[in-house]
Amino acid sequence: MKLERLIENIQIKNLAGDSRCDIAGVNIDSRRIEPGHLFIALRGTQADGHAYIGKAIDRGAVAVLCETLPETLAEGVTYVQVANTEDVVGQVATTFYGNPTARLKLVGVTGTNGKTTIATLLYNMFRQFGYKVGLLSTVCNYIDGEAVPTDHTTPDPVTLNALLGRMADAGCEYAFMEVSSHAVAQKRIGGLCFAGGIFTNLTRDHLDYHKTFDNYLKAKKAFFDGLPKTAFALTNADDRNGSVMVQNTRAGRVAAYSLRSLCDFQGRVLEDGFDGMLMDINGTEVNVQFIGRFNASNLLAVYGAAVLLGQEPHDVLVALSLLRPVAGRFDAMRSPDGHTAIVDYAHTPDALENVLNAIHEVLRGRGHVITVVGAGGNRDKGKRPLMAHEAARQSDRVVITSDNPRFEEPQDIINDMLAGLTDEDKKKTLTIVDRREAIRTACMLAQAGDVVLVAGKGHEDYQEIKGVKHHFDDREVIRELFAN
Repeated sequence: MKLERLIENIQIKNLAGDSRCDIAGVNIDSRRIEPGHLFIALRGTQADGHAYIGKAIDRGAVAVLCETLPETLAEGVTYVQVANTEDVVGQVATTFYGNPTARLKLVGVTGTNGKTTIATLLYNMFRQFGYKVGLLSTVCNYIDGEAVPTDHTTPDPVTLNALLGRMADAGCEYAFMEVSSHAVAQKRIGGLCFAGGIFTNLTRDHLDYHKTFDNYLKAKKAFFDGLPKTAFALTNADDRNGSVMVQNTRAGRVAAYSLRSLCDFQGRVLEDGFDGMLMDINGTEVNVQFIGRFNASNLLAVYGAAVLLGQEPHDVLVALSLLRPVAGRFDAMRSPDGHTAIVDYAHTPDALENVLNAIHEVLRGRGHVITVVGAGGNRDKGKRPLMAHEAARQSDRVVITSDNPRFEEPQDIINDMLAGLTDEDKKKTLTIVDRREAIRTACMLAQAGDVVLVAGKGHEDYQEIKGVKHHFDDREVIRELFAN
């Protein structure tokens, strides 16, 4: 593709060189540059891409998109200067990959909790309906049935458009995507055209990045503000920020779902157990293989989005009854001695509260709850004592352990969590740094009818320690314990 085609829709401050040169690829990482590529220099949170312009050229870049021109311009290289590369990288990437969101219907899911479940269930449902579908999620990306491993909830704009381009080329008619607050704030979704947006809920998270809850809220809201008139906006009426999200949206259809009030898509839980729930959705009863009110809310969002995308309500309800929980989201396993172990990704105070509420709704006081919980290193420290407090408030025993300590000392993280406990809470709390030993201890404490909740890592199959990812899977550990 000619460079002039790539940059025709962006505001340029200065152009030095030949805009008719051929571009064989686009990248923001100088290490991935190949001969004939365009290098886009981004000022990131960890490094400034302008410092790597020389390396990109050494690797064969024929053009550079930047905010500040180098003092010396390399011969044979075209330089395009713009006010802010972050503002235009999405548009350049989507142009290079053939504007993929014009060739498929992309639906974004945003909120603190529930994004992975909703996006994945929509992906599974629409494949049940016979469509080719793409998925961009925390757990894994999929191009119809092909798995593509992921490192971030929402990839960088170039990787994102490359994936969407592959989805469109493969004939995918729909794609469902988790949209993180980081992705909105860093304009990773720039240039994409969404067919719909779904809001789940908003509670404390990522304040290490956003600094304030208001900034976090604004990042989520900006996604809905940017929806086109052709899109739908589906919001959770049970969340106090649900109406805020859509108050300035340009989406042509705004709808809401609720477990508490009358709205477009309403539901209630009629019966529940560890093998599923009986729900009423818009006046029709349906059995689903999910547990807890938070999952009931997620299923309502899935139902509403599918109907807004033109599917028949009856067909959607049948599909809901066949869907299974997402890996690492309320994964329940039964031990030989009669207690239940549940693995869940809950890594915020609100998510932990939701999971524990769901457990108590089923137990109804007929068993004890033992919670294993930790907190990630180099992330929002303020939620650590809140996580411990929530675990202690709703558990008979608590085991505080290591999660992904990253570059922090595990014991320091545990100490931050202990600060959220009263003296009475501490009497029922153990601290065990080794996560495997913590899970083993919790299962040893459990008796028939009890529930062991292992929270925080869910689907993850690693522990990140000092920059190294070591294999570790909560589900695997529990299965080994039960087998022995």
